[in-house]
Amino acid sequence: MLTKDQIETAANRLYEAEINRQQIPALTLEYPDMTMEEAYAIQKAWVDRKVAEGREVLGYKIGLTSRAMQMSSNIDEPDYGVLLDDMLFEDGATIKAADFLDPRIEVELAFVLKEPLFGDKVTIFDVINATDYIIPSLELIAARCLRTDPETGYTRKVHDTISDNAANAGIVMGGRPIRPMDIDLRWAGCMLYLNGQIEETGLAGGVLGNPLKGITWVCRRFAPHGVGLEPGQVILSGSFTRPVPVKAGDTVHADFGSLGGVTLNFE
Repeated sequence: MLTKDQIETAANRLYEAEINRQQIPALTLEYPDMTMEEAYAIQKAWVDRKVAEGREVLGYKIGLTSRAMQMSSNIDEPDYGVLLDDMLFEDGATIKAADFLDPRIEVELAFVLKEPLFGDKVTIFDVINATDYIIPSLELIAARCLRTDPETGYTRKVHDTISDNAANAGIVMGGRPIRPMDIDLRWAGCMLYLNGQIEETGLAGGVLGNPLKGITWVCRRFAPHGVGLEPGQVILSGSFTRPVPVKAGDTVHADFGSLGGVTLNFE
């Protein structure tokens, strides 16, 4: 078991990696027997430090919910991370690629809640009733720990991504907000363009069969800890495309058809 000091040290290493723009080796290289709960404890220590500095919790992201994402990450189960207020960017914004470590873009649907959700028996119908609206989104991910160690070829484990706050870095919401019953969410589709060329396409049904299930998953995951989702929070239900690497000079545009589009520029 990791000690409290080891958990704090690991969280500080990830914090410094982001500040110094220098990736660190996967934590599981040093702690190969790390448990899922210890990984989330490291994530919480990282988030707590951010909150102590004045950041506010915007919501949560659910990651690795689609087969496409699990295959691209060599990971076979979902995870979650915390969205903070400084991760929110305006639709059409221009941001510096150099501010992020190995930045990549994913396509998501964001749920904005109007009622609390809590418990290990939350259903998709509970999610529908608790949701104010759903809106197309892009998620910007960044890896504070190396995805693959250049010297050994060691590939990070799910515990590493969890510790790294599920690689959270940014969220952009845009397009047309819809009510949960306005469309069959499984068939909400997107074409993701990079510099005018289609890089990825996908359907939201790739997220556990229905993106509503992503929200039920995180509720059930939180329940044993007495934690729930709160009104006003933004919940990213999971990407239904593989992540697309981006760099300075790139423009990313996600075309959600009748739901509109979302754009992010990098300099």
